[in-house]
Amino acid sequence: MDILQIVLLGVVAAILYILLKEINKSLAFFLILITAIIIFFSVIQQIQLIFETIRSLGNQANIQTLYLNTILKIIGISYIAEIGSHLTKDAGLDSVSKYIELAGKIFILLLAVPIITSVIEAIVGFLPNV
Repeated sequence: MDILQIVLLGVVAAILYILLKEINKSLAFFLILITAIIIFFSVIQQIQLIFETIRSLGNQANIQTLYLNTILKIIGISYIAEIGSHLTKDAGLDSVSKYIELAGKIFILLLAVPIITSVIEAIVGFLPNV
């Protein structure tokens, strides 16, 4: 599915949502949820290509697999948290949306700890011993 089809699907879903929300709010939200899932699965192949390219570049640059995998996981968490946050906002649950964003940030921080530790150790290694 190319970008034109995705945009067209989004516009049609938005029009249907506007029409349905007055009649049946639950069905209108379900329509948005299904649309989001369809779009997500439509772009998943492109996401896999991006991840493969990043891994390939990392291997060429002799970057440790641990760091690359961590970065890719962080990217994945940020997108998943953002999608979940937007869907709950669309459902009218702003407070839940904010908790999803917070959880995403915490998981990203947890994954980043080994990288942060390595950077700090490298910096300390450059400092003269006093």
